[in-house]
Amino acid sequence: MKESIYLETTVVSYYTSKPSRDIIVLAHQEITREWWPKAIRRFDVFISEVVVEEAGLGDLEAAKRRLEEIKDFPHLELNDKVEEMAKVYMERLEIPEKSFRDAAHLAVASAHNIDYLVTWNCAHLANGEVIKKLMKINGFFGIYTPIICTPEELMEV
Repeated sequence: MKESIYLETTVVSYYTSKPSRDIIVLAHQEITREWWPKAIRRFDVFISEVVVEEAGLGDLEAAKRRLEEIKDFPHLELNDKVEEMAKVYMERLEIPEKSFRDAAHLAVASAHNIDYLVTWNCAHLANGEVIKKLMKINGFFGIYTPIICTPEELMEV
């Protein structure tokens, strides 16, 4: 059985976006483009309606590219447990209200026992301090904590 990944929206965005002039973003885009086809074969890939909603925002052409890339991935349910944990994460991880979807991504991946949450969001997700707090919260609630990482950290060896 393959391991599972929850694909957060920043990864889809980096994969489908036009090359950036920002050298760091461009490097992340190139890493993502190399990682994507291998990951699709190697893992069971999941998204949620939160990813679909975010992918549909912004520039219409860019949104169309993002939505096209994720259209065949199975969706994880946004159930009561996900909603409850997202609220807990908002409060205890001090996630700003405008970034509520970040808490939802954490809740979806945790509640559904996903092996990896893959993201380029290093402010609220792939962040050592956030992960440490998340592990304590999830331990208290008896919930699984996925490994939160960037595509670069999940490259084949």
